Amino acid sequence: MDRVKHDARGEDRRAPHRASARRESEFEEPSRTGQYRPSKAPAQRVSEDRYRPGGRRTSAEPLSASWKPHHEAAEAKQEAAPPKSAFAKLTKTYGWRVYALPILVVLTVLVVVNTANSPAQPIAEEGAGQSVESAGGDAAGGAIDGNGEQAIPENPATPVDLKVPTADLPNGIPFTQAGTGQWHTVPGSGPKVGTGKLYTYTVDVEDGIDAASYAGDDAFAAAVEGTLSNPTQGWTWDGKIALQRVDKNFPNPTFKVSLTTPETTHRADACGFQIKFEASCYRKSLGRVLINLARWVRGAKAYGADMTGYRQYAINHEVGHALGNQHVGCGGNDQPAPVMMQQSFGVADDYVSMLNDIPGGDKGKVAKDGRVCKTNSWPNPTPQ
Repeated sequence: MDRVKHDARGEDRRAPHRASARRESEFEEPSRTGQYRPSKAPAQRVSEDRYRPGGRRTSAEPLSASWKPHHEAAEAKQEAAPPKSAFAKLTKTYGWRVYALPILVVLTVLVVVNTANSPAQPIAEEGAGQSVESAGGDAAGGAIDGNGEQAIPENPATPVDLKVPTADLPNGIPFTQAGTGQWHTVPGSGPKVGTGKLYTYTVDVEDGIDAASYAGDDAFAAAVEGTLSNPTQGWTWDGKIALQRVDKNFPNPTFKVSLTTPETTHRADACGFQIKFEASCYRKSLGRVLINLARWVRGAKAYGADMTGYRQYAINHEVGHALGNQHVGCGGNDQPAPVMMQQSFGVADDYVSMLNDIPGGDKGKVAKDGRVCKTNSWPNPTPQ
């Protein structure tokens, strides 16, 4: 409500508005000269008059509160609040990343531990993923010949079930299905045979094979060296090629003739197993001629009981790939089959062409012409 004062004339006059009172308070009572003089600064006067200890507000002074109530309240609240933890500060700064980081660290550790504990892949270490050049009876994959040239692949990337009765593995004695995927070199070396370009080789056997099935390392090495050293029927017959067996200490042999279990030959980085018949092959990326133990022990139906003849063929055919030779078909009915014909599958062109004409195969390499040859183990079957 408005307060009432009596002026010098005794007349009623309402108290001035707060703003007017404030302006008037800035001046003192008239001086002796009758002029108003500025008093001290308003803030200073308020401080001195309004808040002087022991003083009291006069009836002309307006009601007032603290000049910064919100600031003081905020300071009091801040002092009362407990200090934030380091984690709370991180959460405020980085948000969800604070929770994601520990999870990523745990996943990284798990991947590292899993990689370190993963089993080794033995035969891939010398160049996995390169194409296979398959061989007698013989394996799968895109081919690279012995000179490093790209050749037509023999078998598709997906399994194909073909009915080729002469390609089945014959019955016979048992053999080791799976070895370790590592090989050891059979000790021994031999003289150079032939007068042409020299190719050196070692004789290797996969670890973990029961020796009873193949008569031991020495028997296998003797068969390989004896076959490749034949001067009149073997690969050295025309004077263009020379072959020599070397020991394990020989640096960088041209290839390694390796007796290998079926499970190892089936691997994608070895011979593969797209066509479900046991086969041997030459794997350029490994530098190995892989002789399938199943075929070495059981042979091929086309050869019947002639195990010596089949083993000589298998060695000559696979080494022929290492020397750069490709597959061919039968030259004529009742003639000796070329050693580079896939005789492990049979000696009839109609059968071999079935294996070559599938997607990804050696399409057109062997014609379906009805020709049937006789088995033959040698590059030069009829020496003069």
